[in-house]
Amino acid sequence: MEGQIDTKAHELQELLDYLKGSRGFDFSGYKKATLSRRIEKRMASVAVPSFGDYQDYLEVNPREFTELFNTILINVTSFFRDPPAWDFLAEGVIPRLLRDHAADKPLRVWSAGCASGEEPYTIAMTLAEAIGDEALKAQVKIYASDLDDAALATARQGVYSNDALKTVPEALVDKYFEPNTGGLGFRPDLRRSIIFGRNDLIADAPISRIDLLVCRNVLMYFTPEAQARILERFNFALKPTGFLFLGKPEMLIAHGELFSPDSLTWRVFRKVHGGNRREALAFVAPDAEERFPRDGGVRVAAGALSPVAQIVVDHRGLLVEANRRARDAFGISESDIGRPFQDSPVSYRPADVRSAIDRAYEQKRPIRLESVRWVDPAGHDRILEIEVAPVMGTDSEPLGASLAFVDVTALARLAEDYQRARRELENAYEELQSTNEELETTNEELQSTNEELETMNEELQSTNDELETMNSEVNTRAVALDRLNLFFEGILSSLGVGVIVLDRIQRIQVWNATSEELWGLRPDEVDGRDLRDLDIGLPVRELEDAVARTLDGSAGPTEQHIEAVNRRGQAFGCLVRIMALRTRAGDIYGSMILTSPITNE
Repeated sequence: MEGQIDTKAHELQELLDYLKGSRGFDFSGYKKATLSRRIEKRMASVAVPSFGDYQDYLEVNPREFTELFNTILINVTSFFRDPPAWDFLAEGVIPRLLRDHAADKPLRVWSAGCASGEEPYTIAMTLAEAIGDEALKAQVKIYASDLDDAALATARQGVYSNDALKTVPEALVDKYFEPNTGGLGFRPDLRRSIIFGRNDLIADAPISRIDLLVCRNVLMYFTPEAQARILERFNFALKPTGFLFLGKPEMLIAHGELFSPDSLTWRVFRKVHGGNRREALAFVAPDAEERFPRDGGVRVAAGALSPVAQIVVDHRGLLVEANRRARDAFGISESDIGRPFQDSPVSYRPADVRSAIDRAYEQKRPIRLESVRWVDPAGHDRILEIEVAPVMGTDSEPLGASLAFVDVTALARLAEDYQRARRELENAYEELQSTNEELETTNEELQSTNEELETMNEELQSTNDELETMNSEVNTRAVALDRLNLFFEGILSSLGVGVIVLDRIQRIQVWNATSEELWGLRPDEVDGRDLRDLDIGLPVRELEDAVARTLDGSAGPTEQHIEAVNRRGQAFGCLVRIMALRTRAGDIYGSMILTSPITNE
């Protein structure tokens, strides 16, 4: 099964490459499922089983290209399609468009994927109602494009049937359409404001400086990659104040960098400019140079009431001062003042500060020891930052050193909590990001499914239109056939002779009223039966040889006088005429037997 799928996909791709190379139609941006379904529909019409066989069929039958392209390019459209959306366009978009539009510049509108023209003519009527006929003719240019040349030819004519105009309000039909031999035609004076042309949304350059771009139910036929390329062209095509009007299944959720929703309900979008996109992605950060001012009163060196443990050592290495905090923390007594600092336990515990003092003297700058672990007298684990600062004299020689022991336990724990919270937040963010990506993927799948369903709906609508047309033709032919049958029955009844029509194997096809009167059987009793099986007053066995020779062409028209019995049991002489029924080409397809009583005249 998988091999069959791969073969089918390969043959489809070869067919698409052939269409691109031979006729210049590039369908690479279209959804493969839709393409496959539409092409298979056409293949069924010509009884071709595979894509490879259909490619061979196209090479032999060039006229088939037109039928294929008409099938692929589904031209399902109508005037004022989805009326509430057009009401919003007329009442909520066009007034703003006109307000922001320069009066001395033409108003440029693009109907992309216009099919047979209903959409651009709807735009023309909507704008004419807003600004008037004369302003429309003087200021508005409506560019209508499509890939289907046959649809464009219909659109250029601008002539539609009453059935096609049933969605147009009667007042607008009377105002904007005129009687035409083919139906009702759009007013020629307003028709000049609409320019029709062929444009491939993927391959061709977009029309520029557009104020209103209407492209309804077109993007859903393309792959996401092709949609992205088309939307980039649309973004380029629109003016900064322009509007994009899409169809019901097209939401542009994944293209926020190009268009922002103006009305998501009615699928109206505004252009996002390049600068806006950069701003949308920018992050506001505080100035790295900004600093809070310091209060000089906080910087008290070795104050007796300072919450920071401070010790002062002179250049001879003697302990000359220790504030209350230092004495309590490191067990320094009054007797230790004036003694060598190296004899005090604090010189090597919680850290070796003697080497730090030497480096401070040598480098003539403060030395910081960070994240020093220490157990205080109460047995609690503490984390200290020790700063050893040289005290310089006027001759730039060190007079001593100041040691500050800052308890950063709370800050370190806070930092640990912060790092732990940050890791948890990062993990949660990654999970959220993963969930968001899954939701986006699901949303894209739903959007794709919605587009596919809308595509299939339009295909069904197209098929329904075709069936309605065929049904109308069948009804017309049925009426004509009924009239012909009535006329034929009248002729047969007026002949005054019994008429029996046989096919090539002598089965009864026609049995007129006179035959019923003569032989007593109704037409429904003998329809399709072999003449030789009938048990009636006409001796059919006597006619068998003449009928056979007439059917094989070995004998021409024959005439016989035989004795027969009518339905009342009365015997009479019967004249039987047998003749062949021939086609225009002279081929025999049946025979006709005429029976009538022989009169004495």
